[in-house]
Amino acid sequence: MARHNGRLPTELRSIEIIPGAAPYAEGSALISCGNTRVLCAASLEEQLPGWLRGQQRGWVTAEYSLLPRSTHTRTRRERNGASGRTQEIQRLIGRSLRVAVDLEALGERMITVDCDVLQADGGTRTAAITGGYVALALALRKLHAEGIIVTNPLRHAVAAVSVGMLDGQMLLDLDYAEDSRADLDCNVVQTARGAFVEVQGTAEGTPVDRAQLDALLDLASQGIAHLITLQQAALQ
Repeated sequence: MARHNGRLPTELRSIEIIPGAAPYAEGSALISCGNTRVLCAASLEEQLPGWLRGQQRGWVTAEYSLLPRSTHTRTRRERNGASGRTQEIQRLIGRSLRVAVDLEALGERMITVDCDVLQADGGTRTAAITGGYVALALALRKLHAEGIIVTNPLRHAVAAVSVGMLDGQMLLDLDYAEDSRADLDCNVVQTARGAFVEVQGTAEGTPVDRAQLDALLDLASQGIAHLITLQQAALQ
């Protein structure tokens, strides 16, 4: 059965990843997932937070924000610090991207991946992870080429997608209209080898059984495999 936007239940939105979209950053990418658009920029800092100094390893972290009119009504800027939702998303992005990097090979330096949502139509955190990986990979490639790091510490690709249940049907890559009505919404992060980094899921209505959850994870894996192919193409 086709969805409200004409997609099949197992079909991703139209995906585009444009590398180098923020040329002043060490690495960057603009990712579009349907009407969701996120600008990801990776920046190098030759210093670490105090609690990490002297441990002979680096750090990868992330910041996330919604531009005021990325949403249907104006979202206020977070001038007094990140909200609980924003902090949770930033931590998810950071955890996901650190999996892709050998922190010891990075050395005592930090890369911050800024993920700014230009337009939001569902799946902003998963788009930020998928695009953020491309920005991070480009930054590490540049640092290696310039001799700042001896070996490229990139280990493997990481991407993310949402899956859910709506009206009894399993759906891949939910947009806002679907996500806002879903009985279950789940964000899945995986490596290129198919290993799970994180699974965030909540049943808003009817709970799902183990067989349904396994089927949802399989559906997410199919979508992530395609996203990783698109990441590789963008990096080439």
